[in-house]
Amino acid sequence: MDRDIFITQLKEWRHYLHMHPESAFEEVETSKFIAKELVKMGYDVHTGIGKTGVVASLTVGEGEGVIGFRADIDCIQMQETAELPYASQTSNRMHACGHDGHAATLLGAAMLLSERRNFNGTVRLIFQPAEEPGKGALAMIDDGLFERFPIDEIYGLHNMPNLPEGTIHTRSGGIMASEDNFVIKIKGKGCHASSPHLGNDPLVIAAEIILALQAIVSRNVSPLENAVISCTEILTDGIHNAIPTNVIIKGDTRSFSPKIQALIEDRMRKICMGICQANDAECNFEYTHEFSPTINWSEQTQTALQAAKNIVGEEKTFPDCVPMMVSEDFGCFMDKVPGCFVFVGGLKNNDPNNMVPLHNSVFDYNDSILETGAEFFSEIVRLKLGK
Repeated sequence: MDRDIFITQLKEWRHYLHMHPESAFEEVETSKFIAKELVKMGYDVHTGIGKTGVVASLTVGEGEGVIGFRADIDCIQMQETAELPYASQTSNRMHACGHDGHAATLLGAAMLLSERRNFNGTVRLIFQPAEEPGKGALAMIDDGLFERFPIDEIYGLHNMPNLPEGTIHTRSGGIMASEDNFVIKIKGKGCHASSPHLGNDPLVIAAEIILALQAIVSRNVSPLENAVISCTEILTDGIHNAIPTNVIIKGDTRSFSPKIQALIEDRMRKICMGICQANDAECNFEYTHEFSPTINWSEQTQTALQAAKNIVGEEKTFPDCVPMMVSEDFGCFMDKVPGCFVFVGGLKNNDPNNMVPLHNSVFDYNDSILETGAEFFSEIVRLKLGK
């Protein structure tokens, strides 16, 4: 394949997807576009997996091994403000996290694998909806993804605009945190602000709870573990001269293991219920698990690192990157099958002045790393299933 033609095709795919963003479980036209391109390459394509997901398979030879790759395809509900020739054509929708680039990268890998056919086995490509709210991976799993399309191991990537362009970063073990959400509802007794003794102030109780929760990480979680508890919203039914009856505290927690998740939930529940009981107030505590931690498997991490070295060189491969407290629902897939997730550096020209963070209204994926990601995926197949 002519490299210039390939790079041009990658950019065309990415720019088309950037112009036509669709958010979680809205990705109908996105899925149609992806499926159409994959059919042209000769893949066996199935749509509607997990509502709007796409799964494509290509078998070469008689090998029994099956390698899976995943790209997320949803956008963010945000108005794009960048002045690009391929800017979003849909109001309040934009690819501010680079999922357009991820999808184009996997399409590129699909093209390389289809043309080279330098493997003996099966490749499955998973184009996943609804990563942003953390619902898409579970939707595909609940729709029988692994029963209908068995996979031995799975790989994924995410662009990181703050990391050097074209570098690949990963690590064995936890690489991205879980995200659990909580809602604490406190019911006291409202009264006039001038007579607090006639009521039971839930704001004071809420303040006590918020401060107490911060001690969980510092005094219950091992200093060798990572965890974050953040109270991010306070809602009341009071006004400037009336103490409220009801206060709601919302927020999230992040960690890297089910053990720490369980510890945080247990301690939070006991602290909230205990403080409210001590203050003769009612408490309702809700705790939900939104994102599993992304925990890389050792063997698959070594495969990913070797593929990275082969594609970008050892000097651009980082085998023990710092874990990030952000969350990604790729972890749900690795709860079921072994796998590895990597970060691909996207800092344009390695100039700090070019760094635009993810989820920013002028974010634009770095086209120069599209080929890097596609070749990286293709190299994993050659390493694992090569003839």
